[in-house]
Amino acid sequence: MVLAFSAVLLTQRAAFEQIVAYPGSWTLPLADLLNTAMDRVVTLFQSQGRAISGALTLAFGGVQSVLIHAPWIASVSLFALIAWQGGGWRLALLTVALLLYVLASGYWAPAMNTLSLVLVALPLAVLIGFGIGYLGFRSRRANAVIMPMLDLMQTVPAFAYLIPILLIFGFGPVVGLIASVVFAIPPMVRNTTLGMQAIPSAVMESAQMSGCSRRQQFAWVELPAAMPQMLVGVNQTTMAVLSMVIIAAIIGGFEDIGWEVLSAMRKAQFGQSLLSGAVIVILAILLDRISAAYAARQLPTASFGGLPLRRFLVLLVAVMAAALVAGQLVPLLDTWPQRLTYSPAQAINRATTDFVVAYGGLMAALKNAVQFYVQLPVKLGFERAVAPFTWGITFTPTLKIAYWSAVLLGAAVAFGLARWKTGVAVLVLGGILFVGVTGVPWISVLLMVGLLAYQVGGRGLALFAGLSTGYLLVNGIWAPAMISVYLCATAVFLCMVGGGLIGIAAAASDTVSRIIRPVNDLLQTLPQFVLLIPALMLFQVGDFTALLAIIAYAIVPMIRYTEHGLRSVPDTLIDAGRSCGCSPWQLFWQVRLPQAMPQILVGINQTILYGLGLLVIAALVGTTGLGQAIYVALGEADAGKGLIAGLGMALIAMTADRILQTLAKST
Repeated sequence: MVLAFSAVLLTQRAAFEQIVAYPGSWTLPLADLLNTAMDRVVTLFQSQGRAISGALTLAFGGVQSVLIHAPWIASVSLFALIAWQGGGWRLALLTVALLLYVLASGYWAPAMNTLSLVLVALPLAVLIGFGIGYLGFRSRRANAVIMPMLDLMQTVPAFAYLIPILLIFGFGPVVGLIASVVFAIPPMVRNTTLGMQAIPSAVMESAQMSGCSRRQQFAWVELPAAMPQMLVGVNQTTMAVLSMVIIAAIIGGFEDIGWEVLSAMRKAQFGQSLLSGAVIVILAILLDRISAAYAARQLPTASFGGLPLRRFLVLLVAVMAAALVAGQLVPLLDTWPQRLTYSPAQAINRATTDFVVAYGGLMAALKNAVQFYVQLPVKLGFERAVAPFTWGITFTPTLKIAYWSAVLLGAAVAFGLARWKTGVAVLVLGGILFVGVTGVPWISVLLMVGLLAYQVGGRGLALFAGLSTGYLLVNGIWAPAMISVYLCATAVFLCMVGGGLIGIAAAASDTVSRIIRPVNDLLQTLPQFVLLIPALMLFQVGDFTALLAIIAYAIVPMIRYTEHGLRSVPDTLIDAGRSCGCSPWQLFWQVRLPQAMPQILVGINQTILYGLGLLVIAALVGTTGLGQAIYVALGEADAGKGLIAGLGMALIAMTADRILQTLAKST
């Protein structure tokens, strides 16, 4: 019935433009209401916000002064000792080597400015996150409110809530610090609650039977038992803070490494942006490895325990004192000599120019092929994408009849084989590719999304999906939302194909798995902005550049979950399939793949969330959609528009997440 109704709408869309374009007179002035409310909030809390900003400025300035003006030998010794205490001499050597690279690259001062922001923001995010997480553990009512708020915080793009922060706290580096804290709180909250909930009830009962007071039970039982999981939260919070450095540079730029990347990208300096981006990667690797090492130390299988805390502090003070004295006595150990710095930025720029000159035609052909034959059909549909300029032909009525005949034949074959889901999918996909994502009637989208949600999860999920879709309509953001959906859907499909094939190969071969694992680690460690650099320099601005960046960022979950799902199939099932005479092909399709499907669906879910998460960043390279709407609202300090668009992206992500999670559980 929905498909038949949609077919009727498609035949009438030329006569009634409201079928595709939601009438503007039906929208609600929610953005104006939010701006009015935001004005009142700013009036009430601006003075307190500026006071908090001033206090954080003092703390940030103190840490920054210490790291910038301390001898480099002291800073390197400090981080090396901390790394050794957590993970042993190998981690200490890695820390020293990476920090020496930062010194030799000439980005020491910007890197220390970035570390200053991280070292101030991280304790705040950890403490606030721990407090909220523990409150959620102690109170079911509080937890029922906290968890949906975390879902919202982790799906609303950071740009959206930067605007209220700017209005309350003002401009400057501290505003980026506060935004980093807000963005990094959710991982700590989740891991604190998870760690506390995982404490065995027998342990809690034993503490109560031993006469522990509430404070003793917290300090001697709950906190130590939950510490391993909480340290995982610290690790994730650290990476979340660091991932905000470039966004922080946009709203409160100062001479940190994020600003170096951003300014180099704006000047189209590939060498400088790549080298400064590499410093962010180094900082990410260091903070990730060190925090992960301290988390691993809490496990029973840990092979390195470090020194007792008091002995370590004594050693740390002694080494720092010696390093400070050495820095005063030996100028070489105080300030890194300029003659020992080396920057191949200009060489990289020349090599990039030579590469573009030599292979520009090939890259342009690749870009045009993907745009003309993949992106435009998904965005505009074959009826608008097939033209003499793009395809070299016109989409004549004869071709339209042939197209729909092929679609109907494919659906009929599927129905004839009793595969009704496949038949419906062929009809839906055929309709979308004919008119494009941006040309599908909004009523059809509302009905199809609601019907899918109802089929998967019942009335509750259908109501949530329907209200989320309705939110996009009544707030006048339907058109940019569909552009975001088109770009994300294209990237997700390519990630499913490419990432799925790589995951299958990694599951079948240990050699492929060993090769692909460090690549996955690198792609997940890279801050989102860094992924834009090579695509931007080679292919300029546009949807294709954004597509490449989204694929690079979102393909990792698809690879990992596919490999994990296939490797997790029990050997007994594989042996049973072989004993039944299955060929390797039958064994894969009829045994391995069905058993791995729940994990693969989780991978698709994560791929969608990762893709949507990068859409706002991709707006910086010329894409339109909700990401561009958020970025424009940030430039205009329009809190209403920014929050409306940000919440729209969050609802799209949450709807896809709920549907796929429910589907994975039922598979």
